[in-house]
Amino acid sequence: MTSRPSPRSVFGARLRLARLAVGMPQDKLGVKAGLDEGTASARISRYESGIHEPNISFAHRLADELGVPVAYFYAADDELAKLILWFGQLNAKQRKSLLEFASQLKSSS
Repeated sequence: MTSRPSPRSVFGARLRLARLAVGMPQDKLGVKAGLDEGTASARISRYESGIHEPNISFAHRLADELGVPVAYFYAADDELAKLILWFGQLNAKQRKSLLEFASQLKSSS
């Protein structure tokens, strides 16, 4: 069984992992996503700690800046989160092949 972060912290935990994976400080991410320079670090910190969660529009901006699919932030299951990340890195032809393979796996079970 895969681990599941608590529902309140799923977004924050995934945001922190994605930010650290690209080596971007909180303030820089916030500014690049459109936050005021004076509040960027505090806002990102609140998102990562689970105190607040951004609206979906801002979550998309964060995902774009970090190069991850926005669905990654909301995947409570760690294995599903990995698949979402990997799927986001594939080109259209690879995605089609993966979806066909998954369909075959589902049919054979």
